[in-house]
Amino acid sequence: MAQQHAQLSPETILMEFKKNGVTHVVTLPDSETNWLYLLMDAESTLDIVPVSREGQAMPTAAGLTVGGKKPVVLIQNTGMMESGDSIRGWGLGLNIPVVLVVGYRGWTRHGGNRPSDVATFTEPFLFTLGIKYFIVENNDDSPRISLAFEEADRTNRPVAVLIADEYHGFNR
Repeated sequence: MAQQHAQLSPETILMEFKKNGVTHVVTLPDSETNWLYLLMDAESTLDIVPVSREGQAMPTAAGLTVGGKKPVVLIQNTGMMESGDSIRGWGLGLNIPVVLVVGYRGWTRHGGNRPSDVATFTEPFLFTLGIKYFIVENNDDSPRISLAFEEADRTNRPVAVLIADEYHGFNR
């Protein structure tokens, strides 16, 4: 039984998206989210909007939001940092209530990262921008995704969900 809770399944992520009325997933597809991508692609209530750089994800999500849709942005932490100015200008500057689902590459609950590892900068980056975040490691943590959507709607600001199980749950 404990094994089931040790991972975060892509089905759980998709269920949270559907529960929260997500209409579009703005993403830069990658191999680590392949199983989730395949599930989203098969889901008739979701439209996947691919971008060629993560910096395009926030303006795309902002446009969808202004158009009455409910997007989510699905990117890696490295790409989120590359998108910093876009997140600041489009997300924070325009008060866009969007959830950023961010693969927390390099994260380990036990620490021990080298000073140059991307995980070392992920939470300080969000803190600097004033973006609230929730860490999700496994299926038991999945209600935090709904909390992120509630927080984004309540504050009209981007909120992040850091997926700390990218190498297990998404790769089956």
